[in-house]
Amino acid sequence: METEALGAASELDFSLLALFLRATITVKIVMIMLSVASVWSWAIIIQKHLNFRSARAMTTDFEDAFWSGKPLDEVYLDIEEDPNPGAESIFVAGMREWRKSHLNDGALIAGAQARIERAMNVAIAREQDDVMAGLGVLATVGAISPFVGLFGTVWGIKHSFEEIAIQQSTNLAVVAPGIAEALLATALGLLAAIPAVVFYNKLSNDADKVTARYDAFADEFSVILSRQLEQFEG
Repeated sequence: METEALGAASELDFSLLALFLRATITVKIVMIMLSVASVWSWAIIIQKHLNFRSARAMTTDFEDAFWSGKPLDEVYLDIEEDPNPGAESIFVAGMREWRKSHLNDGALIAGAQARIERAMNVAIAREQDDVMAGLGVLATVGAISPFVGLFGTVWGIKHSFEEIAIQQSTNLAVVAPGIAEALLATALGLLAAIPAVVFYNKLSNDADKVTARYDAFADEFSVILSRQLEQFEG
């Protein structure tokens, strides 16, 4: 009897596709959701990695131009029409407010420093939103995927017990398929969650470094403008 059960179980197809096709509709939906979440997570991970690399390169290039000794007005005119995201956009926001603060006779409107800093802070906030975009999805996938997979596992085991009751048999040919389907749901949940959590932590750290550079540049630019404001006031 046991030999026959082992023989029947060994004839079953336990490939991933076969497990998916044999699963109940609920477990299939869980597997599809987790697969989509995993693909979506990897798409965000790759895109954010490319975005951060590009942001670092653009910031470095702009800072080289900014500190090259070239007059700030010339730097501004070169990029005014189409500034790149990041430090360039922050610089353009500050310079626009700086220029608007000048009267026709060359005098400065009162409160120029505060307005310039507000303009740059708004630009920084906008850039930070872009930098952080998508990371919330990784956090969500990493947090809920194991529980979604666990739900699929519980449902698959429930189905296995139902098959045992219906067929009134506990041999491997009856139990193994349902257990395998259930464990596949758990595996997919972990497969989606682990990379999402790991790269969420890494990308969050990278995002903090990128935004820190933006803040540092804005502070340095603000100091330069404050010196020129003092000269006007003096």
